[in-house]
Amino acid sequence: MTRGTSPPAQRRPPGNSRLAPLFAVCVGYFMVILDVTAVNVAVPVLERDLGTSLTAVQWVTNGYTLTFAALLLTGGALGDRLGNRRVFCAGVVLFSAASAACGLAPDVVVLTVARLLEGVGAALIVPGSLALLQQVYRSPDDRARAFGLWGSMAGIAASAGPLLGGLLVSTVGWRWVFFVNLPVGVLCILLTLRHVPASPRNPGRSVDWPAQCALVAFVTLLTTALNEAGRLGWTAPLVLTAAALCPVAAALFALREHLARSPALPLPLLASRPLAGGAAIGLLFNFAFYGMVFTASLYFQHERGLSALHTGLALFPAVAMSMFASALSGRLARRTGHRPLVITGMLVGAAGLAGWVAAGADPPYLLLVVPMMATGFGTSFALTGATSTVMAAAPESHAGTASALFNTTRQIGSAAGVALGGSLLASAQDFTDGVRLSMAVGAAAYLVAAGLAARCVPRQAPPRPPARPAAE
Repeated sequence: MTRGTSPPAQRRPPGNSRLAPLFAVCVGYFMVILDVTAVNVAVPVLERDLGTSLTAVQWVTNGYTLTFAALLLTGGALGDRLGNRRVFCAGVVLFSAASAACGLAPDVVVLTVARLLEGVGAALIVPGSLALLQQVYRSPDDRARAFGLWGSMAGIAASAGPLLGGLLVSTVGWRWVFFVNLPVGVLCILLTLRHVPASPRNPGRSVDWPAQCALVAFVTLLTTALNEAGRLGWTAPLVLTAAALCPVAAALFALREHLARSPALPLPLLASRPLAGGAAIGLLFNFAFYGMVFTASLYFQHERGLSALHTGLALFPAVAMSMFASALSGRLARRTGHRPLVITGMLVGAAGLAGWVAAGADPPYLLLVVPMMATGFGTSFALTGATSTVMAAAPESHAGTASALFNTTRQIGSAAGVALGGSLLASAQDFTDGVRLSMAVGAAAYLVAAGLAARCVPRQAPPRPPARPAAE
């Protein structure tokens, strides 16, 4: 295909084949998000089998999220430059190979390194997933429906992770939490190559490595400070030093993007209130939701004495809500706009975590079901609106970058939520008090996100600046 020619993806897929690209992309996205939470229920088993500590196992969980978050902008830039389908498929291959290495890991060090590589693969997959949907589904209604189902995959995968992980850990062992990714990865590659057309490409987009290094430093320092506080204490030199260097790394990133000829994240994009506000909302609701899943998983196993499988079943009510909340908000958005839906979702999430805190120190399980359902519903209900807000505010030539920014902030939120939740549990004199404090912090994050949505999410999607990159 030559420059200036409309790529095949701009034509509306006919008939039943309209769903095939969506299914192909969502298979890969499901696999990536599933791995964020599936390992949570295996934490006590990993501690025992690998003879390690809770802090070390937190690095197994957060190592994946760390590289995932830190490299998403690079994944988006590579997708814009080389074509999103090509980069998406490369990410699936790397993710699958790293999953095999995780399953074969002999100790916690090898497992952590393999998880870091999994995160690199995920960082190539996720920006491409949104950009490919935006590329294939051109009409506002089709795109809203596709984003709604994409958001449903996130909610279902995040909530089903503990259930599937618990089932695998309790039957065939924790290594199969990773081995199960191999056939899913193969299926994703086959479906994508068959049903998703070649992507537009912009050879002028380059990877800004100095900015990327500054972003990696920022996410690593933030995760280290929050992760190690539970083991060393909040006033330990390492924790204080990492916390003090976080704003330095952020400032270096901003300075580099200001001076770079081809920045990874053009700062004018952040001048858009919908784009910057939507990204911040994503950070806050991921912080609250994934912090809840991690701390609840440990609570049910350490305090209630549940097995990994029963812990997954205990967390399942969040799945019931996530299964349809995003799709429902995608349908409602055509009539109400995204703002009321995002605000509602965040308020419902806040009420859910506040309900957990109000349930007391040792509540019966039934009193925790409604809070978990509210949290799962609220997060998924808001995801579609936040996603559409960010993607609609960016020019098409930077669709991959906008997707990467949104998912970068979300994964930074996930890493921070898990790290802070683990540290609050480790440093609390009473485990249950640590759980309730973690839930209270999450509720506050939801409330801040609701306030941001009221200011930043437009009633109607803003027009996207036109751009036509070269074709792959």
